[in-house]
Amino acid sequence: MSPAPNAILHEIFGYEQFRGPQAAIVDHVIAGGDALVLMPTGGGKSLCYQIPAIARQRAGHGVTIVVSPLIALMHDQVGALHEAGVEAAFLNSTLSMEDASSVEKRMLRGEVTLVYAAPERVTTPRFLSQLQAMHDNGRLSLFAIDEAHCVSQWGHDFRPEYRALTALHERFPGVPRMALTATADDITRADILERLQLGDARQFISSFDRPNIRYTIVEKKDATAQLLRFIEREHEGEAGIVYCQTRKRVEEIAATLSQQGIRALPYHAGLDQDVRQANQDRFLREEGIVMAATIAFGMGIDKPDVRFVAHVDMPKNIEGYYQETGRGGRDGLPADAWMAYGLQDVVNQRRMIDESPAGDEFKQVMRGKLDALLALAEATDCRRVRLLAYFGEASKPCGNCDNCLNPPAVWDGTDAARKLLSTIYRVQQQSGISFGAGHIMDILRGKPTEKVKQFDHERLSTFGIGAGFSEAQLRGVLRQLIAIGALSVDSEAFNTLRLTEGSRAVLKGELSVRLRESVSLPPERSRRRADEKVREKTRAPAASAGLTGQAEALFTALKAWRADVARAHNLPAYVIFHDATLAAIAAMSPSSLDDLQGISGIGETKLAKYGSDVLRVVAEAS
Repeated sequence: MSPAPNAILHEIFGYEQFRGPQAAIVDHVIAGGDALVLMPTGGGKSLCYQIPAIARQRAGHGVTIVVSPLIALMHDQVGALHEAGVEAAFLNSTLSMEDASSVEKRMLRGEVTLVYAAPERVTTPRFLSQLQAMHDNGRLSLFAIDEAHCVSQWGHDFRPEYRALTALHERFPGVPRMALTATADDITRADILERLQLGDARQFISSFDRPNIRYTIVEKKDATAQLLRFIEREHEGEAGIVYCQTRKRVEEIAATLSQQGIRALPYHAGLDQDVRQANQDRFLREEGIVMAATIAFGMGIDKPDVRFVAHVDMPKNIEGYYQETGRGGRDGLPADAWMAYGLQDVVNQRRMIDESPAGDEFKQVMRGKLDALLALAEATDCRRVRLLAYFGEASKPCGNCDNCLNPPAVWDGTDAARKLLSTIYRVQQQSGISFGAGHIMDILRGKPTEKVKQFDHERLSTFGIGAGFSEAQLRGVLRQLIAIGALSVDSEAFNTLRLTEGSRAVLKGELSVRLRESVSLPPERSRRRADEKVREKTRAPAASAGLTGQAEALFTALKAWRADVARAHNLPAYVIFHDATLAAIAAMSPSSLDDLQGISGIGETKLAKYGSDVLRVVAEAS
């Protein structure tokens, strides 16, 4: 490729070389080609449009418009570009009318390189007319559509306003467009291409593997207590995100963690906007904050040192799970993706799909996506192999997920499944009504509860025939039966269980049900086994790992200086310099600006802006 992009990479961003497919993407877009870019979180998607924007403006093509859905992301991206010496701006509701007008005038004159705006603004008649004026004057260079999965109804975060972006192709067919996202399966990918009319675009699909993330999925017993143990044992004092399904759950988790001495904050759409923004700012700007959140806290979370992402409730699909877990370990250092899930999660997700006002085709696709996530959760083989296979990528066992580190034993639950289904059938036949999971298990295990006696269910032929199975085992079987469609949950009738067409194959013995022993053992034995096999605590090494003595002290001094600069600029500390850059400075202990020039992450503008201050900190700490 031409030397210009490499020169920009070094001059502006302070990096020596591109990673993975970045170089090919940048070269293609600079030449005016359309592109669909699928690159995992932390893979460097932003550079894929920022460098073409800079190169194309230098070549006289004008301004790049970045379609971005989040105000916080716009603010930090523009702040980071300013720090690197790039003229960038955003247009959103945080600007006064006067400031917005000033940005628009600079944009129309071609005086900025990139302008970030939400899809709702980009597709208004007023903004489109401004783009038309820029186009007529040769000042419209490129459209970069970030978080492009939002355009697809099959994606995990569909936003109808993204559909209107078709207008960009219709009105400006000669202006190159690129769509970027971290997650999209085949059906979502095809929908993006169709909806944005990118049929001729070149597709760049990176590996979805995040080898630094360790995937762990546990059976939910007391999710809050389990989460607390996980954080205290493995991530004490470290930044993390805990995803919950409801606002109430977010508040409960944040309060409980705080009571246990963990610096935790809540984030959900029901909070006052000022509170929500303040909590997000603290998470991004301070160290060691744990954010309990709904999926409202998501895209645009650029914090590099998130050491864990936990789910106390199961997401809707693998894309959502992958996108959310991908917010951990963006700096490339080890991070954990931990999830607790149980029977009620399966019931809740099925119910939400069934009660959706969407059409049958949509519901069928959503059920398929949920089934894939359930299969991942119940898997006894490598989690990473399963996860990557969903995105069409072949791989080998990773040796780093829970199943690889501690292979679970498997037991045949077919007999238990047939007895459960037979009990449900006989209960419905005798009583004419359906019952929930707890009552069905009581009958099967031979527990003469008041409810069992009330409905005379002691007389059923299946009463007590499953006495040898623990409740944990039977719940595991029920999860599997619901997951494979051999049972349905009637949400309108108090979550009662009903047989389906799929029940027949299990009852006839034509379909086996195999389960993880680790999630189906009785509680006492399960705890004992967990204690025997608990893996040694492996704290993620800091960027400063390997630094000792003077270098370690210098790293600490540099972080304190960086924190002061970040506060003064109202930016997250990593926007000034990443930890890895500070660690490299500490290891080298430079004495001149020339020494600083070769360090990754220090471009020309940052060298001019901060070089002398960095050398002063080094000298004072020596």
